Amino acid sequence: MAKQQKYGEYAFLIGMALAVISGLLSGFLGMNTTLIMPVLVALGLIVGYLNINEKEILLFLVATIALMMAFDSLDSLTDVISTSMGTASQMLVNGISYFFGALKAFIAPAAFVVALKAIIDLAKSD
Repeated sequence: MAKQQKYGEYAFLIGMALAVISGLLSGFLGMNTTLIMPVLVALGLIVGYLNINEKEILLFLVATIALMMAFDSLDSLTDVISTSMGTASQMLVNGISYFFGALKAFIAPAAFVVALKAIIDLAKSD
């Protein structure tokens, strides 16, 4: 189990790094990073399966819900930046938007797996 935990930790670190890289490359350099998204989804599935144990399920799901809601709220931040700073801020706005999208692609599959684990655990206990 300790070895699986290490793989899950590596998957998490790689996923976070890829999300940052995707935001930087897409937003500031205008590069197409759509190929990174399936990798982020796969890493999210791995993180959800390997990293979250029974004791952490509730906390993880609540944190995921809060984070997804925060992403939606922070999308309005990009609107404020682009209207207040004009066209010069477009790279910053794009970088933030792509970063948020990459994090969503990474976190949502992990939450899906953890929610399934919670449902299975609930079904077993009855």
